[in-house]
Amino acid sequence: MLIHPDRLFPVDPASREVARRLYAQVRDLPIISPHGHTDPRWYAENEPFADPATLFVIPDHYVFRMLYSQGVRLEELGLAAKDGSPVERDPRAIWRRFASHYHLFRGTPTRLWLDHTFATLFGFTERLSATNADAYYDRIDAALRTPEFRPRALFERFRIEAIATTESPLDPLKHHETIRRSGWSGRVVTAYRPDPVIDPEFEGFRENLVRLGGITGCDTATWNGYLDAHRNRRAFFRQYGATSTDHGHPTARTADLSPADAEALFRRVVAGDAGPEDAELFRAQMLTEMAAMSVEDGMVMQLHPGSFRNHNAALFRRFGRDMGADIPLQTDYVRALKPLLDRFGNEPGFTLILFTLDETSYSRELAPLAGHYPALKLGPAWWFFDSPEGMRRFRELTTETAGFSNTVGFNDDTRAYLSIPARHDVARRVDCAYLANLVTTHRLDEGEAHEVAYDLAYRLAKEAYKL
Repeated sequence: MLIHPDRLFPVDPASREVARRLYAQVRDLPIISPHGHTDPRWYAENEPFADPATLFVIPDHYVFRMLYSQGVRLEELGLAAKDGSPVERDPRAIWRRFASHYHLFRGTPTRLWLDHTFATLFGFTERLSATNADAYYDRIDAALRTPEFRPRALFERFRIEAIATTESPLDPLKHHETIRRSGWSGRVVTAYRPDPVIDPEFEGFRENLVRLGGITGCDTATWNGYLDAHRNRRAFFRQYGATSTDHGHPTARTADLSPADAEALFRRVVAGDAGPEDAELFRAQMLTEMAAMSVEDGMVMQLHPGSFRNHNAALFRRFGRDMGADIPLQTDYVRALKPLLDRFGNEPGFTLILFTLDETSYSRELAPLAGHYPALKLGPAWWFFDSPEGMRRFRELTTETAGFSNTVGFNDDTRAYLSIPARHDVARRVDCAYLANLVTTHRLDEGEAHEVAYDLAYRLAKEAYKL
């Protein structure tokens, strides 16, 4: 078998039986995908996916970063450089190169997701390799040409109840408008990701402010006009179903400057006179401003800090962002969040969902904070820790202090569309295994475990993100 029915379940027979029963209850629940990076154009146009390489290899940084680490050039995988240098255009050649390196993914969550997809969607029973690369390619390519593999049909097959894409304030949301006009019943909403117009170190930041002003009709050269522009775009995003904002800052630092000091800082930023400390202070102040707007408009706020993005400078210069070179950083939350929490931590109706790439902060900082402040919830194990062991550690290190209800279930946070059901399946299996251990060590009744399994797989995400 390519995938075993008891994968990720406990080895102990008694715990395994409990895990099986828990999983049977949640395996077919609808998917709530409240944060991710799938392309809204797929759902708007509902065109066939081009080919296996374009679907599985080229857009997935989990795949190409591993191959790059073993000496495969990104151009050989179909990724185009900014300078227009030659790039592999033959999707079958790209697929063969991927297949010949498939052994690199042994023991990784990527292997789990891909094997699940290959087995459940395409019926493969033999693992991908150089030997069967063409057979794999031909079967997948043929399936992609059928109506059953168009984006909307897959959406329904995956039992997706709601999915959120993530767009910049500068995005016109034309694909979301097309979805709305189409009459299709699939629920695809947007989420407000203002990093390009909040981070002074984001490439093209000052030009982005000018564009933001043009879109909104607000004077983004002034502090009050700039804030009004955000309110304008947040309202526009809510028209297309947005219930959340998302912030990918290097740190979790927040600030609460006086209006005069905030305006003076903004003037330095707009003038291009802001150094690294001013840039960090501006991001910190804007997190608090975004929280204030969330109190006003009810949008859930997400914070994804702690990534040194685009660490490989040469790769960034040649290919741009999101080339698999983002590296976790140690992150402080207790001191960093205090200015924001002093203002809004006890605010009824405000929700701030915290993510981390720094596992050392789970039991020391994040669980105690979320176990106290009404406004705080913990996002699931994310990115590098979206893995069986990462999920297990998250539960072990946060549950004792924060419980289950101060977390928000699972979200897949992916660009790889076909991996969505696989990722949710992994999360459900890991959670059922964790709960089974609590049952067999007599810390939880099995009836309670069934309730918690349902919450983690479905209810908590749906309620936290107001979906």
